[in-house]
Amino acid sequence: MDREENVQHFLDLIKKSRRGKFKVYIGMIAGVGKSFRMLQEAHDLLDNGVDVQIGYIETHGRVGTEALLPGLPVIPRRKIFYKGKELEEMDLEGIIRIHPEIVIVDELAHTNVEGSLNEKRWQDVMTLLEEGINVISAVNIQHIESVNEEVQSISGIEVKERIPDSVLQEADEVVNIDLTAEELITRLKAGKIYKPEKVPIALNNFFKTENILQLRELALKEVALRVEKKVENEVVMGAGIRHERFLACISSREKTPRRIIRKAARLATRYNTSFVALYVQTPHESMDRIDLASQRHLLNHFKLVAELGGEVVQVQSKDVLESIVKVCKEKQITTVCMGSPGFQLPGVLCRIKGYRKFVKALAQASIDLVILA
Repeated sequence: MDREENVQHFLDLIKKSRRGKFKVYIGMIAGVGKSFRMLQEAHDLLDNGVDVQIGYIETHGRVGTEALLPGLPVIPRRKIFYKGKELEEMDLEGIIRIHPEIVIVDELAHTNVEGSLNEKRWQDVMTLLEEGINVISAVNIQHIESVNEEVQSISGIEVKERIPDSVLQEADEVVNIDLTAEELITRLKAGKIYKPEKVPIALNNFFKTENILQLRELALKEVALRVEKKVENEVVMGAGIRHERFLACISSREKTPRRIIRKAARLATRYNTSFVALYVQTPHESMDRIDLASQRHLLNHFKLVAELGGEVVQVQSKDVLESIVKVCKEKQITTVCMGSPGFQLPGVLCRIKGYRKFVKALAQASIDLVILA
């Protein structure tokens, strides 16, 4: 390490030590009590002489949650005029100026009004942490990027507002707010979550018992994963342990590559390691031949990889499978994730032969293969 690198490393350590602490409450669904719990914690901290203030809280008109607001210092929201309407957003600059010891920031996945300093609220939280302000926040499981497709398959609804998994990786503490399906439905029917006219719609959509159970399992697994990762980070790894690294093989198709990317990202998180997304550009998709839709899909895939903390590798080759093996060796990959191979006429025998050669090459290099349906 040269002098310049040594100085930078020391400065990075200082910056990290000055960074605020980050606590996240995770819930399986709306109405489990995340905001309620954060306000309870704020009262407890205030009673113990801690400078805690409310940067943003969303009560959704719930009586129990609103009852906890009196007595807590609230930083006024910033008013923004957008498309002829007056809207309110969290005042990021105001929080930084006041600089409380701890700030409560609800709705982590929220998209800010156009014209705000950051596009997303989670980016506001990262800014606050860099300023040395401790943050307590909350998010529901359906807003986490890598489980987005699982949530969609459970509920039939695509959640648009999402946070990258890297945000949770920044958390010093992740806490699950858990209720049984019966308790949650009882709260819903009693009008403690939504207004009475919205209850029947909710019961027929997100709040079906089978949906709640599956979302609850996802939330429990996510929190368990984060706790396990924290333990792994704080325990010295023994010698001789295989260091896992994952490769997502992607194409310019619209949907399948996103599932492969998310799978590789989840596996990487599970093993506390990194992943690489490989796109092999064949002559058929050279820059002068690839269509605009495929280019757009690829850019979206690359953006998703970046959001999930992965590395994008692009190579040009006529032989996709040979390129995968080569990159695996260069990047010390231990597991390859890819879609089902397509054996279409003509040339099916040649394709099968090439695929067998590919699998054999991976086996010889002790590389596992995960094929997504």
